[in-house]
Amino acid sequence: MKCKITDLKTVNWEALDKFEDRTVFQTREWLQFVSQSQGAIPVVVELRDNGDLAGYFTGLTFTRMGVKVLGSSFPGWTTPYMGFNLVAGVSRADALAAIEKLAWDELKCLHMEVSDPYFKVEDGETLGFITDSYTSYRTDLTRSEEELFNSMDSACRRCVRKAEKSGVTIEEAHDHGFADEYYEQLKDVFAKQGLVPTYDVERVRALIKNLEPTGRLLLVRARDPEGKCIATGIFPGFNKIAEFWGNASFRSSQILRPNEFIQWYVMRYWKRRGIQVYDWGGEGTYKEKYGCVQHQVPWFTKSRYQVVSKLRDEARKMFERKQKFLGWLQGERATPQKQ
Repeated sequence: MKCKITDLKTVNWEALDKFEDRTVFQTREWLQFVSQSQGAIPVVVELRDNGDLAGYFTGLTFTRMGVKVLGSSFPGWTTPYMGFNLVAGVSRADALAAIEKLAWDELKCLHMEVSDPYFKVEDGETLGFITDSYTSYRTDLTRSEEELFNSMDSACRRCVRKAEKSGVTIEEAHDHGFADEYYEQLKDVFAKQGLVPTYDVERVRALIKNLEPTGRLLLVRARDPEGKCIATGIFPGFNKIAEFWGNASFRSSQILRPNEFIQWYVMRYWKRRGIQVYDWGGEGTYKEKYGCVQHQVPWFTKSRYQVVSKLRDEARKMFERKQKFLGWLQGERATPQKQ
């Protein structure tokens, strides 16, 4: 299988978007979002097998501490997977082998990470990749609305009914102030756990700026009976899969159950637009009350040299320690000091 890096100015995005395995995370607008928020360079690769088109690969390159990396996706990008768009019958293992060669020989990378929702574990294991996984939950939106509602546990259904009876309303948002509202609520969510958000408000603004005009991004607000915004959510979707990217609310208003009401709205919204799967955006046992099932997507990593792999693992640990420290520091500042 042969690889050819395409000129981003001449990519036929419309043709790529017609692939059956295409996700929102591979679209031009999502690449622009990641590029802006991470300082990374988009890479779209055409794959050919014996001269015939086999498909495409989507990723980005960036350099940290002198190490050039190919990510598709990469931790911290708030992008769970990217990977390949392949013609039916083409082997993902063969495509991955071709991209690995491209990463080392042509892109001159020292480390690469690839996650694809259609990978099998053996696709990476046979090539010597370290195998991890992106763990989430999924809801089958091809079921009827009645089946979706009844698949929630009884407590969750009561929460949805309570929100409706309490006068909570859901509205779709299209204004510039949404990012700030969402982020203020997100800070409250993390503060409850003694943490701070893993990204800043500029990340949210960049996402909305790039995706909202496409119609592939649902932004919603929940308002209390007095009209105050008490919860918000961000939900991209395209082709077969919709994604739970972010949901936040003020602790003081959670008794009105706006989050459950939002999720019920989101599932129906994307179902009515032909989406087949709702991905819940990561782990969290609280999501099980919605009747979803656990789902794992393999995540493959490989470094050209062992020392690079060790640096990657240490950098991730340092980031986690930093988040905990910042959360503690914010809690200290918020606590009234004794005189």
